Amino acid sequence: MMTEPQQAHRVVSTVLPTAHGTFRLHGYAVESTKEHLALVLGDLEGVTDNGHVPLVRVHSECLTGDALGSWRCDCGEQLDAAMRAISQEGLGAVIYLRGHEGRGIGLHAKLHAYALQDTGLDTVDANLQLGLPVDARDYGAAAAILRDLGLRRIRLLSANPAKSAKLSDLGIEVTARLPLAVTEHAENARYLATKRNRMGHDNGHDLPDVWNELLHGRVPQRTVAGSEAVLLDRYGPLVATGRVITIAQLAQSSDGFIASRTGDANYVSGEEDREHLHRLRALVDAVVVGAQTVVADNPQLTTRAVSGPSPVRVIIDPRARIPRDARVLTDGSARTLWCVATEYRPATTLAPHVDLVSLPMTAGRIPPSDLLEMLRERGLGRVLVEGGGRTVSDFLSAGVLDRLYLTTAPILVGDGVPGLRFAGSDFVADALTASVQRFSLGQDICTVFDFAATRDDLASSRQAENVAVVELEPQQPSSQLGTS
Repeated sequence: MMTEPQQAHRVVSTVLPTAHGTFRLHGYAVESTKEHLALVLGDLEGVTDNGHVPLVRVHSECLTGDALGSWRCDCGEQLDAAMRAISQEGLGAVIYLRGHEGRGIGLHAKLHAYALQDTGLDTVDANLQLGLPVDARDYGAAAAILRDLGLRRIRLLSANPAKSAKLSDLGIEVTARLPLAVTEHAENARYLATKRNRMGHDNGHDLPDVWNELLHGRVPQRTVAGSEAVLLDRYGPLVATGRVITIAQLAQSSDGFIASRTGDANYVSGEEDREHLHRLRALVDAVVVGAQTVVADNPQLTTRAVSGPSPVRVIIDPRARIPRDARVLTDGSARTLWCVATEYRPATTLAPHVDLVSLPMTAGRIPPSDLLEMLRERGLGRVLVEGGGRTVSDFLSAGVLDRLYLTTAPILVGDGVPGLRFAGSDFVADALTASVQRFSLGQDICTVFDFAATRDDLASSRQAENVAVVELEPQQPSSQLGTS
């Protein structure tokens, strides 16, 4: 029989400065005299509406570990690691549950269990010998607090699959479970081994290398919190789409320029954004740039900043105007497709890594759809459109982008080479938008527009509307069926 969900009552709110930043601290009462806490960092209001799923640690009170620094368990270090991970992301919450001491058996009972462990029993058998459950915790209060905070979808910082399952049963969607990597001490090695071997907890040290898995087209189901979790959250959805996807990446100033009036673009965004760009390159089959980008920047378009293969370089150059000593034509570290209009096919000797591709030109441009069709015929289904602003804008205007990574740097250029430009709408209400996700890259902010997800949602909505219309249409009498 299903029980009614518990209700959380927010009693008081204040601030709590910590070593990991200043958290908003809420005191809760949840249908009992127990006093629970929520430490919140960042603005959680409406956060899941923009596609971001925040980090959450549901932490059980542990006086010996949290306050006294005991090494018999890893609770204090787990709490510290959770606050650090949330601080690094800048958004999330710690739900601190009172009354969970000793996995719910109470402080003195936990100490009796410690005494039995001193004689050789592990934590599971010690509880059982005391006639107590192995885990007596209830997470109804945690679910109630999360609902009050507006969080029904979370990424859970935990190595415990049972905790994730119980929260899911209570209506909280756990989109990812991320173990926290903490130091194992001689004093708690047996305790941690028991949690892994007898209680099903993850061993964070044995989880796969996320970046290596993504490079091989596999999306790990779980990973440790921290940098590994960031990679999984940021690039896992891209890999999960399969072998055919068209994405674009562009970095521009806060006032919308990708270079100054002299054409200088070194560098609009910071180091973290450039690493992000190289990771995108490593995860696609082909990277596309226009001729002006080659003329202005002479790019290499390789994955120098990260491990992983360099994609095939695709140069859109209808009039064959890029310099013959450009890196893409002379550097054989990656294959290059030089795409020109049929009537401008140059008579020149090309390096072995360069293939000349003739494509039809329409109104002085090579249509994006024609270019993508050519690439897919060559088995290059995962395509990154990297620059410049005019080329990315062409693909956006053509409606062929599945995803756009738009990085905004905190600088004002004033006048220069514009970034995204396309025929807009007369009213702001009709402006182009999509399902979005945002993440920080140092001082820069990357906004990911998921156009494919929005198109799928719209198609599903229209299909549902059509079904509803059909169901509302009156049925013809059976005697009229089949007549003309």
